[in-house]
Amino acid sequence: MSAENKVIIQTENIGRRYVMGHEVIEALKSVTISIRQGEYVAFMGPSGSGKSTLMNIIGALDTPSSGRYVLNGKDVSNMGEDELAEIRNKEIGFVFQTFNLLPRSSALDNVALPLIYAGYSKSERTEMAMNALRGVGLENRASHKPNELSGGQRQRVAIARALVNNPSIILADEPTGNLDSKTSYDIMDLFEELHKKGNTIIMVTHEEDIAHYAHRIVRLRDGLVESDKINENVTNARLAAEQAAAAKAAVVV
Repeated sequence: MSAENKVIIQTENIGRRYVMGHEVIEALKSVTISIRQGEYVAFMGPSGSGKSTLMNIIGALDTPSSGRYVLNGKDVSNMGEDELAEIRNKEIGFVFQTFNLLPRSSALDNVALPLIYAGYSKSERTEMAMNALRGVGLENRASHKPNELSGGQRQRVAIARALVNNPSIILADEPTGNLDSKTSYDIMDLFEELHKKGNTIIMVTHEEDIAHYAHRIVRLRDGLVESDKINENVTNARLAAEQAAAAKAAVVV
């Protein structure tokens, strides 16, 4: 199997149950999916469908109650917290809806943060963080703090931080949830550029226009996979997204 076709994420009948008092909530019932290196996948579904729980398990932020999860050939289903932390730092870059930047630190220091835990020297961290900022077009904002940046710029800093360790996978949880439409499409254009460079991207979104940037859409409902399809309309994703947003606005008016 070539590197391009390598399966890097494999879940086998994973389930996730939460006990709340006398109630057992089955966030995931039995989910089996494979994601290959270089894919661009969106998880969609209504609130309570299990999409965020699945994202958390794939990101090693949570562990399944049942089933098996293999990441890059490693079974992470029963790993302890130290092992999970190492997996998260080395294998996965996270992009969150709320950016999760340190307010008193510069853009450069925010981007360099994962490299501290990875054991790089100060000079190495600075060089790698600046390269990551350059990759998202923000090298001239390196010394700015988050409150000196626009929402789109803050999300670009968060994306640079996700990329700085050269992870196997980028996980984006509602990455445009706090942004206006134009800025959202600019950020999604950036994700498309990253995908073209070979990054594997997995995104959670509830917005159809944003999901259509992905090349594959997995829809969840009631803790199960409802559908898993290749997106045939991805080539004109930005145009389709803008048309969908305009149609939605027209209906509201």
